[in-house]
Amino acid sequence: MSKPLQIAKSITPTAPNSAAAGNRVELNLLSDWANRHGCITGATGTGKTVTLQVMAQAFSNIGVPVFMADVKGDLSGMAHVGQLSPKMQQRCAQMAIDPPQWQACPVTFWDVFGKQGHPVRATISDLGPLLLGRMLNLNETQEGVLQLAFKIADDHGLLLLDAKDLRAMLQHLGENASEYQTEYGNISAASIGAIQRGLLAISEQGGEQFFGEPMLNIDDLMQTDVHGKGIVNILAADQLLQSPRLYSTFLLWMLSELYEHLPEVGDVDQPKMVFFFDEAHLLFDEAPKILLQKIEQVVRLIRSKGVGIYFVTQNPLDIPDTVLGQLGNRVQHALRAYTPRDQKAVQAAAETFRPNPALDTAQVISELGVGEALISFLDEKGRPNIVQRGFVMPPASQIGAINADERQTIISNSIVAGVYEKTVDRESAYEKLKGRAAQGSSTTPSQATTQGQPSEAGDDSAWGRSTGKSAPPTNRQPERTNQQTDQPQQGSSEGGIGDTLKDMFGNLLGGGGGIRRRDNVAETMVKSAVRTIGSQVGREIIRGVLGSMLKRR
Repeated sequence: MSKPLQIAKSITPTAPNSAAAGNRVELNLLSDWANRHGCITGATGTGKTVTLQVMAQAFSNIGVPVFMADVKGDLSGMAHVGQLSPKMQQRCAQMAIDPPQWQACPVTFWDVFGKQGHPVRATISDLGPLLLGRMLNLNETQEGVLQLAFKIADDHGLLLLDAKDLRAMLQHLGENASEYQTEYGNISAASIGAIQRGLLAISEQGGEQFFGEPMLNIDDLMQTDVHGKGIVNILAADQLLQSPRLYSTFLLWMLSELYEHLPEVGDVDQPKMVFFFDEAHLLFDEAPKILLQKIEQVVRLIRSKGVGIYFVTQNPLDIPDTVLGQLGNRVQHALRAYTPRDQKAVQAAAETFRPNPALDTAQVISELGVGEALISFLDEKGRPNIVQRGFVMPPASQIGAINADERQTIISNSIVAGVYEKTVDRESAYEKLKGRAAQGSSTTPSQATTQGQPSEAGDDSAWGRSTGKSAPPTNRQPERTNQQTDQPQQGSSEGGIGDTLKDMFGNLLGGGGGIRRRDNVAETMVKSAVRTIGSQVGREIIRGVLGSMLKRR
């Protein structure tokens, strides 16, 4: 059965400065419509954080787990019992209500950097090329090369778990691009360099700690305490917000994990989880079209899996229309119209509400004080209620941050304490690729000739990866001794040309006798010609003459 969650008290139009005047109407968010998503918007300092705290605690009290990012550090106070301050007492008197029953919420702290909460990690493979490309700020061509890197790694059984795996994979592709060109397409060295630079930038911002194992288990976010209250998962985002792309990509990854992890449940009496996305404009800033389509798809379909998403931002215009149309539960704090763009934003925000004949919505938006809001929730039939002006209820938990010692105590006593603190580094792409390189460098040509067979791993291209040459053939002729040749070993193309000219000039290149002698003038001229042909210009000349023949061969 649906549970009403009291969020605010309405203000009568005849006495807008006092909720005590006239009839007080509770503005309740019905739990069975809470997974229809919503938004909390308003200018800085108008009370969005307190509204977020009130809504999160209301969900927790009915047993719904919550996840939200704490971009200012204020939400950590939810772990402590609130108290009656003079300002709180004044607000309660203004609303003609008794002070709330003070209580704390069960809280679990998380932190990508592992300082203010349990570490949060995701593997490179799980993140995928689309989200990783956004994090690294890649263009379309560079994203294509990144997708090729993932495809080749999958086809060859190479796990991409952390940043060094991806670096090693990119280095391998750069050094062996010609081997993959026919099957996978061109692999640009410039694009590989851009991706490597993006990884370096993320590393300098501290984001490299996000990649690796153990990866976050979504089930650990969907917990209740012994009293049946939903755990409030708070992500420390004050430092993370300094890397906006890392912040938005991380939250997008979490949404996708929820979408893939949870089964279809249809309409439920209350959500299985509620996800608050603070500073939501970062999610859509400069997002490519394909990513916006993915976000729209997740928002539209994750409702049937029992997850409610609430976007928190300053301006409703920060949210694309295709996503904004999915948000049925809305809380609009004050917007200030100082510029023509601000005036358009106020008008647009007013038009998104179901009109109230007793309110001039556009005018009221600019008049709202701190803690006041225009509110419209879905009714029992899933229809938006007419917009009403109201005071947001005071929270029962502490307003403001807790100190570092209190935070560490809560982290130590958490239900996931010790699960994610130790990094796991198992064998993956980095170890395998470095092992092949080491194996190739330790195998000399003479050893390969003596063995006459591929390497132990069955990969006959290990020699080519380490030297840049083609793999030596299995069936070889016996090597000539130093007395049998006075020609230094050249590259593969150079040796082939030399053999061709030796056939043309006979034994002038010195292959006849067993005793070395001084070159005469004719031999010196022939050797000089061979070296010239072995150079870049020479190769181009020979390719022009014999190109069709070499292609047929």
